[in-house]
Parts: sequence; C-alpha cells; structure tokens
Amino acid sequence: MKILVVDADAKVSEGVATAVQLQWHDATILTATAGEAGLRTFFDRDPDVVLLEVDLPDLSGIDVLRQIRRVSDVPILMHSARTDDIDQVRALELGADEYVTKPCSYLVLIARIKAALRRAELLPPARALPDLVVGDVVINFRDRRVAVHGQAVKLTPVEYKLLYHLVRNAGRLMPHDALLDRVWGAEYGHTPDHLKVFISRLRSKIEHPGGPHYIETERGVGYSFVHPDDWRPVDASPAREPDPLNGAAFGDSREPALAAR
Repeated sequence: MKILVVDADAKVSEGVATAVQLQWHDATILTATAGEAGLRTFFDRDPDVVLLEVDLPDLSGIDVLRQIRRVSDVPILMHSARTDDIDQVRALELGADEYVTKPCSYLVLIARIKAALRRAELLPPARALPDLVVGDVVINFRDRRVAVHGQAVKLTPVEYKLLYHLVRNAGRLMPHDALLDRVWGAEYGHTPDHLKVFISRLRSKIEHPGGPHYIETERGVGYSFVHPDDWRPVDASPAREPDPLNGAAFGDSREPALAAR
C-alpha cells in the first residue's frame, strides 16, 4: 500500500509515516511539501490514499484536490488547521472523502485512513443488486460502474456507497442518521450538513437540468431514491458484455429481474 502525504510541515509527514508503518509494516510513505510536487508524485507513483494539507506553498491543497479528482477517485483526506464550515464544505464539494482538523492525534488519523480504505475497497457486495437502467442512468453493481447518457461517470467511494444505499432502498425514505451510519459509521459524528454536500455532489453527476430527478429530499428528515416511470430491468442476456460507454444496458442472467414500478 502507498500513502501520499502532502504537507508543508515535514514533521507532520514524519509523524504520519511512523504511525502508518506501525499499522502497515509494508506500507510505502510518499511525501511532498508543496502542491506541485504532490501532484507530480501522485501521477508518478499512483498512491492508494492521499493525505492532503489545505495550506500549501505554490499550489493550494484545494487546487491539488481539484486536479486529482479530474482523473481519479482515490480516497483523499484533507488535513488542516482551518475549522470554518465553509472550508470543510468546499473541500467536500470538490471531492474530498474526509476533512480532518488539526491538531489531531495520529491514532485518530490512522482510524480515518483505515475507514477511507474500507469504503474504497470493501464496498457493499457487488452481487447484492441486479444491474439496472434507471431513466438515463446505467448502474453496474458488479463492477461498481455508473454511466449517464452513455458516458461513464466517475464516483468517489463515498459517492458510490451513498448511491448504493439509496438505490438499495429505492422508494423508501432514508433518514439522515441511517445514511450517515451506513456510509461513514456512527463513530464519525458527521451531521446532515455533511450529508447534504455529498448528496449534492452525487446529484450533479447523475442528474442534469431538464432531466429526471432521482434523489428526492424530505426536508429535515432524509432522502429517497425515486422510481421514475421509465425504471426498467436490464435485459438479462448472458451474451452481452458490460459497456457503459455506448449506453447499452448491462445484463447478467444469474440476477433476478427487478419489476417495473
């Protein structure tokens, strides 16, 4: 496993490296003290998780986050002394999976890294749902792939897990607490405001102006994934190959069909 730590304070990187190697003896710690160097290391070494400081020389952590998210859904934890809600919301909106405020114990930081990796690698069982076409959204749960209008959509692990639980409970209202617990776990103490940011990010990727609305809001209560009129099961044909790029439906004859509603 490779962990990239981008922080202007070399002592922080050293502390993280020591804590990580106590947990994962074979882990490789990659470090950078500036934004541009962090990006170069990311593209050269392809890390499994990124710990990214917001305040960096030359290129801000937010800019680094934005550039990474253009090409990768690798778990990214922002690490900053900034505690304003607006800073946290901005980072989450741009694709961060976590926002950890300084000072933070290395035990807590390692726990957050572990949780981010679990969400990325141990997502819900891929065969728990049949492949679906929902309006113009194609969802392949076997490969965790989503396409809209025939174009592949990159979801972060958190966004995918959120979509999974919403679709798994389609037609039922999912209270804020239930979604927070299933996506992050009760120990994180995230609030409905954090959830709102991720719902907004997910909507921006699967909904478009003038198109169907799949995620409905029950203000102050929770969210639900609706059953639009054109919800239909994928034509289960064993001869078809998954291909989200041409808009074709995904098929698997071993999965039960989902009745249209």
